[in-house]
Amino acid sequence: MTELKNDTYLRALMREPVDYTPVWMMRQAGRYLPEYRKIRATAGDFMSLCRDAEFACEVTLQPLRRYPLDAAILFSDILTIPDAMGLGLYFETGEGPKFERPITCKADVEKIGIPDPEDELGYVMNAVRTIRKALNGDVPLIGFSGSPWTLATYMVEGGSSKAFTKIKKMMYTDPQTLHLLLDKLADSVISYLNAQIAAGAQSVMVFDTWGGVLSPRDYKDFSLQYMAKIVDGLTRFADGRAVPVTLFTKNGGMWLEDIAATGCDGVGLDWTIDIETAKARVGDKVALQGNMDPSMLYASKERIEQEVSKILAGFGNGGTGHVFNLGHGIQPDVNPDNAGYFIESVGRLSKPYHQK
Repeated sequence: MTELKNDTYLRALMREPVDYTPVWMMRQAGRYLPEYRKIRATAGDFMSLCRDAEFACEVTLQPLRRYPLDAAILFSDILTIPDAMGLGLYFETGEGPKFERPITCKADVEKIGIPDPEDELGYVMNAVRTIRKALNGDVPLIGFSGSPWTLATYMVEGGSSKAFTKIKKMMYTDPQTLHLLLDKLADSVISYLNAQIAAGAQSVMVFDTWGGVLSPRDYKDFSLQYMAKIVDGLTRFADGRAVPVTLFTKNGGMWLEDIAATGCDGVGLDWTIDIETAKARVGDKVALQGNMDPSMLYASKERIEQEVSKILAGFGNGGTGHVFNLGHGIQPDVNPDNAGYFIESVGRLSKPYHQK
């Protein structure tokens, strides 16, 4: 494989010395970019964009042409695994993802199998290989998956939800069935992410978007233990170097110590926790990723710079172990120039924190 020209992101996740704080954005390839909207129209629909390796590659590279980002992230969707399990994923305009055949009982769980990542999910691996080749070693490629709990919420609810009543009903009335589903999903995620690593992903991330809707005890039982199983099952060394693993639970600030104890390399933070507090709690056990409020990108450039400066100061001197990011995905109506100013500000303002 081509040698990396910029491995700052990987070194920061492994808490090694770096010259500046690396930065990338969740959903950096997406609707806020006019060039994305153009290619999305050409593809016809979202999943067609994901299933075509050349389209997925082009969309992944678009933000890198605009901004000095320190990582690329695979353009895909967290619902690829449930889709490959035969649940009939489709997208309703203005309503988000839905499933034709949601999980309702134990028999439904028993029917689904663990998808073969090079067969039912082969289009994702083709995209990884295509993107990795096109990057030509400029920056690392991040692979990803949804967490078992987050995937299960969509599979049981039949789509997006605000109250999560169906999956919580299953959790409290038939926990064995839900655990069976979560265990299958954990095995599927391990297989899926290891295949991404084999195809060329140099770091992987697990998005636990809906872990924060759980009580502390339920979070540990129904979300965290399955992410810990994934961490234990992942390939952690490839292409002659470590493959860092980052876990991100939205609204998961109260469980930082438990997340860090899984053996992951990095913990993602949303904007509801102060990064100085988070660092004090986990010490140097893991790297931290985050954590500017995505809505800050609506602000003036002066205000954006102030916030970047505040977060960098919160993480502090020595600077190793911080990957700057938003606390969740960039909003689709953000001005791309503001995103560019944010990224430039991180690079410029972080350098003093890394001087020996």
